[in-house]
Amino acid sequence: MQKRLILDSKLLDITISRLCQQLIENHDQFENTVILGLQPRGIFLAERIKSKLQSLLDTEILTGQLDTTFYRDDFRRRETPLKANATKIPFIIEGKNVVLIDDVLFTGRSVRAALDAMTAFGRPSKVELLVLVNRNYSRDLPVEPQYVGKHVNTMQSQKVLVELKEQGKKKDNIWLVDKQEK
Repeated sequence: MQKRLILDSKLLDITISRLCQQLIENHDQFENTVILGLQPRGIFLAERIKSKLQSLLDTEILTGQLDTTFYRDDFRRRETPLKANATKIPFIIEGKNVVLIDDVLFTGRSVRAALDAMTAFGRPSKVELLVLVNRNYSRDLPVEPQYVGKHVNTMQSQKVLVELKEQGKKKDNIWLVDKQEK
């Protein structure tokens, strides 16, 4: 398996700091803005961004975890069933600005599912998308993130692998992996 490093730990810290600054520019003190991390991997990035924002702003940032498993359009088409994760949103999103956070944006189908899943918690005023890696030229749906850590041109035969300390990895690394050489 051939792997190419996209972001190492140092560059990831710089990238997350930049994303937090962009969020502050657009949401000021987060009085009317909440963060939702998409299960399973977006929650780690969401928590890291929440911590950084709270240290910069010295205020509590409402953060939740959104599972989209049963809202996916391919849920029943898979050979092995998807395992659901927990949704933890201990607040109402009605009338709020919501920043959805995920690690990698590929086809956009997870984002579409997240929009459907959010309606159980109210109708937000605005929804924005923050992704660590935006895989260009791969959308099935017309979805584009407002906040991007890194744009990467990929082929269908490649995968973006996000390894974070919060996932039990020794250090943070983001890789581009050629899937054909397994």
